Formats: sequence, C-alpha cells, structure tokens
Amino acid sequence: MAEILALGISHYPPLSGKDDRMAGILKRMLRNPDLPEHLRTPSGWPAEMRAEWGIDEGTASAARHRSALVGWMEKTRAALDDFNPDFVLIWGDDQYENFREDIIPPYCISAYEKFAFSPPVDNVWGETDKTYEVPGHRAAAKLLATRLLEAGFDTAYAYKPLHHELGHAFTNAVFYLDYARRGFPYPIVPFAVNCYGRKVVSQRGGVPRFDTAGAAAELDPPAPAPWRLFDLGAATARILAESPYRVALLASSGWSHAFLTGKNHFLWPDTPADRAMYEALRSANYKAWRGYSGQSVEDSGQQEILNWMCLAGALSALDRAPKETGFVDTWIFNSSKAFLIAPP
Repeated sequence: MAEILALGISHYPPLSGKDDRMAGILKRMLRNPDLPEHLRTPSGWPAEMRAEWGIDEGTASAARHRSALVGWMEKTRAALDDFNPDFVLIWGDDQYENFREDIIPPYCISAYEKFAFSPPVDNVWGETDKTYEVPGHRAAAKLLATRLLEAGFDTAYAYKPLHHELGHAFTNAVFYLDYARRGFPYPIVPFAVNCYGRKVVSQRGGVPRFDTAGAAAELDPPAPAPWRLFDLGAATARILAESPYRVALLASSGWSHAFLTGKNHFLWPDTPADRAMYEALRSANYKAWRGYSGQSVEDSGQQEILNWMCLAGALSALDRAPKETGFVDTWIFNSSKAFLIAPP
C-alpha cells in the first residue's frame, strides 16, 4: 500500500517581492471610492493594525512576516525531503489564469508531461531570466482522474494548458518550497479548484474592480460546495492510498483575504473566522470542516480555504491528525496563513 504525506502552505504572492511592497494590496484597497472616510488613514484603523503599519508603512513588519512564513516553508520542505515522494499533488486555485470565460471547471487535474514557468519580475531572489522546468506525472494524474470519475466525481482533466501554463497557486508553491534555491526535484500533479466561484470572472479572480461602477455586482455561479470538496479530498486520499505511489498531498493557499472580505471594507481579513477553522483542523475536528457552509466561506473572504477543504477531507479519510500546525496572522498583509505537516 502507498504512503501519503499531507502538507499545507500559503502561496502568498507578495512573499516573492521586496518587503517595502508587501503592504501593496492594502494600499490599493485604500483607493476604494466607497471606503468610509475615517478608514482612509491609519488614525481610523484598529490599534493592532496601526501598530503593524508602524512609521514605515509596514516595511519592518513585513520582514518579520516574511521570517515567519519562510520558517514554515523550510520546515515543510524538510518534511517533503524526508518523505521523498514520487510526486506532489497540489490543490490550488486558478485566479482567472488558465481558466477564463471559455470554461470554468469546478475542479481539474493537470495531466501534463512537464511544466515550465518563471518567477515574477523584480523578485526577492533577483532572478531575471530563470525558467523552472518541473516534470508532471501523467500516469498518476490519469489514474486519479479515472478512479474519481468511477467514484462519481465529475472530474475535469487536461493534457495541455488553455491560457496560462500554470496558475500562481502552483508555481508559488514550488518557488516557496525552494525558497533557498536548492532545486525542486519532485514531479507535480496540479489539481485546480474553482475557489473564487462568484468572483472568478466578475472580479478576474483578484481584487475588487473599483474602476467600473457595478462591476462586482454581476456575480458568477458559486464555487463547489465545501462538503463536496471535502469528499473529493477524501476520495483522492483513498484512491492514492491504494496506488503504487508515495504521494505528498499539498494544499496551497492563504485563508481569509482582505480583498474578499466586504464586511471589513476589504482592508483586513476575518482572522477570528480563520482561527476557528484552524483550531478545528489542529484538533482534527473534521466534522466542523465538512459542515462549514459556502455562505460562511464567502462572508469571511475565505474562498481559498476550499483548497484546504480537500486536504481536510484527505486527512479525515486517512484517519490522521496533524503533527505540526502553524498560523500566521496579519492586519495589513492581506491574508491569514496556515501551515500543516501530517506524516504517515
């Protein structure tokens, strides 16, 4: 029987940039024409938010935030290297990157032979012409798609990209697990989840569009139900546990995002909601995860937690509690970040 390692990280895009730009999403949200006047300057913010902003618009806090995130990335990479998988299956969201108006599948397995992608411009590593070439694992991807379809999960699959080689939920997972640039030797099987649902096309899978009146009002159909993704993750774990492969299952995403949290005027994430879900995960309360509603996900800007819903389902099917977990919160750096290591 195969062995499975379960992991969870964040693919937080500003981690690939410099510290003085890490609060850039917040600065963009401050340009919201509908933002209440008292929130336009730090004097109207919660005290904890003002403290994190400091006197340098968050640059010093960004260094501390980076240190915490990179520390967890290194710990996760060590667990991955110790396990030495045949491939890494990555649950990640596609934010209007490969999937656009022509097709938005609820979830899709990328059964590619290989992947080639580059770091973003002006990155923290100083890489200007670097191209990553990472193998896929078509045989394992086809096996998984086949068994999921046989189990009643209407799983999309693809042998080549549509509009974009690979979304940043997947590329950043590789970049950050190789933050120290030692190389990333493991094949990957990206498993894209339509986390953004109602806002994947209307909001282009990103920040609210303040330039066009009413643009955000024309919403798309919703994301898959959390319970269905939980069950999808559980089925994935059962299928791979019966396969001949050593597999690392990785959820790649932040949790509540400020730019998705309307009740906080798109300025800070819903950290209390995230902490409640984190405690449920840390204590292996998977019933609470499967019972979490899609409306709660949207109300708290937690769209990307749906990637972790698959991971929670997998852990439940494996009857496994996490060995190590971490939670990195913030007021000004857009999203809560969670980390998990659950070895066999």
